[in-house]
Amino acid sequence: MDLVPALEEPLKKVLGPATAKVMAEHLGLHSVGDLLHHYPRRYEERGQLTHLADLPMDEHVTVVAQVADARLHTFASAKAPRGKGQRLEVTITDGSGRLQLVFFGHGVHKPHKELLPGTRAMFAGKVSLFNRRLQLAHPAYELLRGADDEAAEAVETWAGSLIPIYPATAKLESWKIGKAIQTVLPSAQEAVDPLPESLREGRGLVPLPEALLKIHRPHTKADIADARARLKWDEAFVLQVALARRRHADAQLPAVPRKPTPEGLLSAFDDRLPFTLTDGQQKVSKEIFDDLATDHPMHRLLQGEVGSGKTMVALRAMLAVVDAGGQAAMLAPTEVLAQQHHRSIVEMMGELAEGGMLGGSEHGTKVVLLTGSMGTAARRQAMLDLVTGEAGIVIGTHALIEDKVQFHDLGLVVVDEQHRFGVEQRDALRGKGKQPPHLLVMTATPIPRTVAMTVFGDLDTSVLDQLPAGRSPIASHVVPAADKPHFLTRTWERVREEVENGHQAYVVCPRIGDEEEDPKKAGKSADDEAEKRPPLAVLDIADQLSKGPLSGLRVEVLHGRMHPDDKDAVMRRFAAGETHVLVATTVIEVGVNVPNATAMVIMDADRFGVSQLHQLRGRVGRGSAAGLCLLVSEMPEASPARQRLTAVASTLDGFELSRIDLEQRREGDVLGQAQSGARTSLRVLAVIEDEEIIAEARQEATAVVEADPELTGLPGLRTALDALLDEEREQYLEKG
Repeated sequence: MDLVPALEEPLKKVLGPATAKVMAEHLGLHSVGDLLHHYPRRYEERGQLTHLADLPMDEHVTVVAQVADARLHTFASAKAPRGKGQRLEVTITDGSGRLQLVFFGHGVHKPHKELLPGTRAMFAGKVSLFNRRLQLAHPAYELLRGADDEAAEAVETWAGSLIPIYPATAKLESWKIGKAIQTVLPSAQEAVDPLPESLREGRGLVPLPEALLKIHRPHTKADIADARARLKWDEAFVLQVALARRRHADAQLPAVPRKPTPEGLLSAFDDRLPFTLTDGQQKVSKEIFDDLATDHPMHRLLQGEVGSGKTMVALRAMLAVVDAGGQAAMLAPTEVLAQQHHRSIVEMMGELAEGGMLGGSEHGTKVVLLTGSMGTAARRQAMLDLVTGEAGIVIGTHALIEDKVQFHDLGLVVVDEQHRFGVEQRDALRGKGKQPPHLLVMTATPIPRTVAMTVFGDLDTSVLDQLPAGRSPIASHVVPAADKPHFLTRTWERVREEVENGHQAYVVCPRIGDEEEDPKKAGKSADDEAEKRPPLAVLDIADQLSKGPLSGLRVEVLHGRMHPDDKDAVMRRFAAGETHVLVATTVIEVGVNVPNATAMVIMDADRFGVSQLHQLRGRVGRGSAAGLCLLVSEMPEASPARQRLTAVASTLDGFELSRIDLEQRREGDVLGQAQSGARTSLRVLAVIEDEEIIAEARQEATAVVEADPELTGLPGLRTALDALLDEEREQYLEKG
């Protein structure tokens, strides 16, 4: 009978069903191998204490600290009217700060006996705020006894002086995970090494079983460094091999070369342009046209700031393909955006977009829109135009990927805002051509080089970094609403001034405001509310503004839950200048183009990410008048949130901001978001710090794949690769 390899053994058999269930549900760990790859987030030293001073609010934390004092209070309550209610308050310290622990009711007895002043322990719980002080209510704890203690078992568990602290959940504390890992650690000996021997030895990396042992049970800091260096290489290398294999496979695919015809649609379009292209646009266009002329598919990522003219570059590529007898499809993440792209492309092309119609140009082609909410007749007509080849250009949402949509000869696919688009969706669209179409992916989120190599490693990159002539600078300022309320009053006066000068303004809020009230939250005390009020809402703010500081101006709202027709009507009125102020959610983040809008006020700006603020800000200053962006926040000056806003206000350079953003967020968010919501498979690799490793791993991976595309000589690497791809595929299927 076949024995299950040790690392594939299900946790249920090793740890029992109850623990295994929590691990599967809360941490996504199913097998012994999964658990061995659940690495400590950090390590505490026995002799040292954690920083209680910088605990994050509302997060589940594990701290090692000493009990400073413990007091038992007795009080009367509805349940214990005779003064029999009990509350134990324990203060713990670590030298940097103090933290209060509270235990109530029956939960008081054990800690009252055990948590005596001077006792050291690990405590785990969720940090909350009570009476403006940080506290942990009913934390779980594990006493740390000295080595001479009869409970030598506890010491064995925390082998060495370094205590691993694991990413944990409320259902499973760090030390319980630690104990489970101790149980499965012997299996690490059977871990199959994915790195080719020559690479591992050449770079002086420790073998995988040793790395797993050292990361979970280090005796010295050097052990941790060895283990991390080794495991970083694994992650970088396996990921880069996966990408190198995609590139290799793509390079084998045939494609129809598409060369623009002289005197065709493209030259007719260029002749109509009222301006000349920037040097950047010309350089990037050349890279794209060179790719389109080859006989294997282009896979290019076009990065450019909001307003750097990406759409223009993409449109010229689409026209070149139509010239060469093919069709081009442009995919947008939302209906609003698809409609907008359609409108602006038809405007840019003028009569060239009326091919085949009376009064249309002889060089023209038909530009159709295809979205999910279109009426049946319009949809049927659009699909007919595509299958007959009448329409050279189609712009649409995911509806384009549906099986029913057939093309006459699909030559180029342009994807707008890639991070909302998975690899499988690109593949589905690719299957629409007789041969794989060329692919151009656009993003307005500036991506540092390493993230581009990691997330978009199967694409070549072009960058548009100049702003076209005629774009105005944007001045950004932070408005500290709590410290200086008069600044907020001035903000609304500035909006009025812009409107009086014939311009328009956006006001952006983090939420809509028609959500169901959460009954649990409704009963909170005023004190709680002040601490963590809900984010400001579009409907409330619009109401306050039209009755108050902006009364007399035409204020409208726009948000994601409105009917598409209503959204469109609101946008049309705003674009036509009929509405003075648009109060909206981030639906305007991508692609809304109203050159006359010069001011943007972002409420609760600290609730948005750096790149999101930068994207939003790009909506103003699109015309000849200068833009103004005001970031309103109630966060105190010293808080990280305020520093983030100051960084956004101080530079318009998206690449600089994307670095700041990356440094401030956990890696997982960055890659996770970029892989359209997939949980990142990176555990120890840090995208910014490990730039060298990623670049070197990319070279090594490319060489390995060139030499042996099927990896026949590297069974360990194949296994690791299958595991990585399975995880990605699974997440893709979950995302549907």
